[in-house]
Parts: sequence; C-alpha cells; structure tokens
Amino acid sequence: MTAVGVRLDHLAVAQHYAASPERWPVAPRFDPAERWYHRLAVADDYEVWLLTWLPGQGTEIHDHGGSAGAFHVFRGTLVEDTVANGPGGARVASRELGEGAGRRFGGHHVHRMTNLSTRPAVSVHVYGPALTTMTKYRLGPAGLEVLTVERAGAEW
Repeated sequence: MTAVGVRLDHLAVAQHYAASPERWPVAPRFDPAERWYHRLAVADDYEVWLLTWLPGQGTEIHDHGGSAGAFHVFRGTLVEDTVANGPGGARVASRELGEGAGRRFGGHHVHRMTNLSTRPAVSVHVYGPALTTMTKYRLGPAGLEVLTVERAGAEW
C-alpha cells in the first residue's frame, strides 16, 4: 500500500517483478492461438500481469477502464500504437520497445500492442487500481468508436 499523497510508480513495480523471474509463480507460456497472460500479484492499489506474445500476436485498440499503469518488455520487442482523437479523426503514434524498455501511462491511455518481430516476447504489466473493465475500440471515420466493454472476471 502506498502512503497518502505518494504516487505509485507503476514502471518501477513492473521493473521490480521483471528483475526476479525466478519468483514468478508460473513460467511464461506461449499459445499459438492467442496471447497468454497470468496475474502475478495483486495489492491494495495495483496488480501485476505477465503476458507473452508470439510473432504476429497483439491486442485490439483498448483502454484500461480508468486505471493508470506501465509495462516493461522483459524479452523480445513490442510495438505500441498510441491512439488519440484529434481534429479530423484519430491520430496514431507508433513506437518500438525492445528488451528492457518500458513506459508509464495514465488512466485515459488508449493503445494497441503487437509483436511485429520474428521472436517471441514477454512483458510485465502493472495497473493501478486493478483492472475492472477494458474498452475495445476501432478506428472509424470520426475517430475512435467503441466496440465492446469487457469486465474483469467475466471476459478475462
């Protein structure tokens, strides 16, 4: 638990978990049909997830239901496309994050992540507070359009 008035550094938490893979309760697994994920830890003000990505696997455009967070690339390379509505529609900014890289994001962050490389990737994600919903979007002529809202415990 964090002290009142002290902001939790989600990236530091992700890096902490990534630094000790021998303490993970499960070893990373790879599923050719879909991305694999497992919750590593839960605390009062955050949760930690381990995700694996085979080449070509990725997410849809999504948010984190108001939770802030961070991710750290433990192994491999991932591409993050950050999406924001602006004048004339949505803007997409891409960045490649290699092994050891990571980034923080706020509660209104909308993105998709993909493994565009030829090697499997593993990443550690932290969300605070714990995820309760995730909204999936598509890019339409007017910008972001809601596809679905998924709920923790029901869809994942």
